Amino acid sequence: MEIVRQEGTSVLSAILRALAVAACLFATAARAETPAPQSLVAWKLEPDDKPARYAMVEPSRTNLNIASVVLACESVGDRSVLQLQLYLTDDGPLLPVNAARPQLKDEPRAEIAIDGRVFPVSLLFSDDHAVLADGQVENVASVSDALVDAMAAGRTMTLRLDLLAEPPGAPAAFDGEAVVDLGGGNGRAAVEAVRRCMAPARDRTVGLGG
Repeated sequence: MEIVRQEGTSVLSAILRALAVAACLFATAARAETPAPQSLVAWKLEPDDKPARYAMVEPSRTNLNIASVVLACESVGDRSVLQLQLYLTDDGPLLPVNAARPQLKDEPRAEIAIDGRVFPVSLLFSDDHAVLADGQVENVASVSDALVDAMAAGRTMTLRLDLLAEPPGAPAAFDGEAVVDLGGGNGRAAVEAVRRCMAPARDRTVGLGG
């Protein structure tokens, strides 16, 4: 499935610049399973464009090498879609802390839980980030209206990932988790601000997660 890339001053390049400025704040080992200070969990909106085309936040708790979770508005032809993107603390791959690349399974899976409501999602990879998606627009990964509605109204979003191969005979299990504060740190306002970049899109295909 195609992941949107743009030329020039793209959403991706803007996010990467913002991450570079904040890089000194991220220490993976120190953050694993440790709540971040409240000053670090506030959502940050793109500062210049209106409507903003992305909002980013550091997980309040994670055992993954995730630096930021980003709700981004990407252009698809003459319309826009929302994507939930994961940017890492290092060059990758996406992994639980203290795990190694050879432990990765061939078919990882993911789900998003918001206040107990579970959304199965696909886990996709680009050169610079990973994408969680439960829909698509014109063959481009996106998040559904239902998922964005839940983010706008929710308090806590938990990303659960199954990245590592299990021992022979063992059932599949989620081994990575990132918790994002939606109710505090201006999360709801940030989600609504980015959603304003969207044109009406009622013809999305949903249900891609597994």
